[in-house]
Amino acid sequence: MNVDEKYHADTLSIRSTILAMFAAIFGGAFLTLASWFVLKTTNLPAFGGSYVSRALSTAGCCITMVAVGTLVFFWLRDRQLGRSIPRWRKSLTYLVTYLSPAALVVSTIAIPLSATRLYLDGVTVDQGFRTQFLTRMTAENGLGDMNYQDMPTFYPAGWFWFGGRFANLLGLAGWEAYQPWALVSISAIVCALVPVWQRLSGSLPVAVGIALTSTAVFLVMSPEEPYAGIVAMGIPAAAILMSHTLGNSWSAAAGLAVYLGLSAATYTIFTGAIALSVVVIAMLYSVLIHRSVGPVIKLAVVGFSSSAIALIAWGPYLFEVLSGAPTSKSSATHYLPLDGTQVPVPIFSFSLIGALCVIGLIYLVFRIRQDEVRALATTLVIMYAWVVASMVFTLSGNTLLGFRLDILVVLLLATAGVLGIADFRLNGLPKFLPMKEDPMFGVKVTAVMMIILTMAGTSYTQRIPERARLAIDLAYTDTDGYGERADRFPADSAKYLPEIDTFIKDQGYQPTQTVVLTDVKDFLSFHPYYGFQAFTSHYANPLGEFEARNETIESWAVRSNEDLKDPAAFKNELEKSPWGSPDVFILHGQVGDPESRWKFDLAEDIYPNNPNVRSRGVYFNPEVFTGWTIKQIGPFVVVVNPVT
Repeated sequence: MNVDEKYHADTLSIRSTILAMFAAIFGGAFLTLASWFVLKTTNLPAFGGSYVSRALSTAGCCITMVAVGTLVFFWLRDRQLGRSIPRWRKSLTYLVTYLSPAALVVSTIAIPLSATRLYLDGVTVDQGFRTQFLTRMTAENGLGDMNYQDMPTFYPAGWFWFGGRFANLLGLAGWEAYQPWALVSISAIVCALVPVWQRLSGSLPVAVGIALTSTAVFLVMSPEEPYAGIVAMGIPAAAILMSHTLGNSWSAAAGLAVYLGLSAATYTIFTGAIALSVVVIAMLYSVLIHRSVGPVIKLAVVGFSSSAIALIAWGPYLFEVLSGAPTSKSSATHYLPLDGTQVPVPIFSFSLIGALCVIGLIYLVFRIRQDEVRALATTLVIMYAWVVASMVFTLSGNTLLGFRLDILVVLLLATAGVLGIADFRLNGLPKFLPMKEDPMFGVKVTAVMMIILTMAGTSYTQRIPERARLAIDLAYTDTDGYGERADRFPADSAKYLPEIDTFIKDQGYQPTQTVVLTDVKDFLSFHPYYGFQAFTSHYANPLGEFEARNETIESWAVRSNEDLKDPAAFKNELEKSPWGSPDVFILHGQVGDPESRWKFDLAEDIYPNNPNVRSRGVYFNPEVFTGWTIKQIGPFVVVVNPVT
């Protein structure tokens, strides 16, 4: 992406890039973790009930943008005037630019969440499943399923496994480690973007511009899903690596293979989208440019290498499937929200990112002859094709989850926009202004541009907490694993979950060896028990046979009021289950009420309806649990099979 000779001075060697990436990753992670520890010692009010954290967040954004803008201006000024950069300022510039994305994460997310133990969205809807998975990975070192016992994971475990080790290192429960791990992992990756883009563009200012822009886009569009975001933000760089790979760079091929392998172990849909782009671009190079099979051979090498990395996470599941283990059809793609019916067109968004996307589109059109730009443009076209194909694919009874690619469209266009601004400054403005004849005039133009960009960055980033207001509010209003709400208001029924955990343990059971039948999702999010049934089919492991389990549970409930009224007959029927029987039931009802039937809510997939999940109650006859240990805890009836 070297659009001008002046950029060459910032180019990193391959060795320096690798070292700089590790330094940025550890530096960003350390800065964020240290900030998190400091913030937890403060007594800031809840985000929704005060403007204090908003003010501190804005101050952090402003300081970050001004520091970066000032140092980048002096960097560019010295380049324009042919001066050598003082060593102290060069070191300071590298330190600030490399860590500035982490500072942005701390300012916009960590500060607003400082008074709660939960992450964005609390444990509401999908965040409950993610928290359950991290709780599982914290309790065990293997790659087991988040819910079902003795089963390899189907959901990519990369981010969660490392998060479990992070939680173990800090001595935190999995759910409590979710917030710091999300912040630390996001910061580590966004900081690594700076040396990556410095290598690809040859310019430190362009690199930090792309990294900060990518961070801001992610924090606005998808901050509640950290593992998806860290994959998404690497896709523009992966597109450039494609062109370098097919242009005979084996180092780029190695980098692309590592990225694809790690992303496949982290978030599959984005991996599928970028892998499709790799295939299309390789074919275009083979047919239109090289007219040989060379690009296809490189594609095969990259594919084999990345697959080998991905098998670390996917191998156990694939082995079970190929061994003939019974499976049910996955309904993970049975989801079509309103966003999935619309094509993302960010260039018509009346915002700073919208304007940047317009610049990016112009840049892609005018520089389309460059290999790197062609790769970006082709990848963008593939993303749009995926989005539209997902809509057509609904005719098959599934989707391709095209709405999740909205962020990729914005990231690609915004990245092109940053490159377009740099291109315009170096190659456009000199054609109209006397920048070459009068170097100081060029410095003034650069100063004006940096002031505008700094103010624009501050304006956009200071609004990030407000854009995430609902997700932040849920982090304060949801009840956490200690049975408390961070906003100090009375907790809901989840406040009884710690007592349920204690009661089960008192009966001689250990969480990692115990199977619980419950529809109380938060219980398994906070405590590493295995679930006899997953909460919805959309997150359920196909090896778990979700629909068959639902039928079995309903049969138990119905027959407990008919031919299985005898406790011995009921228990014998439980033991016939091909998946083992639950050790514990957590049901809804009242102990001692002769008219009460204890309720369990079955979750059913009702796609293509939206919402796509329906709960339907089935009722157990309390008499069949005679001989079990039973306790009323809040609105819950906890039924424990005595340890024999």
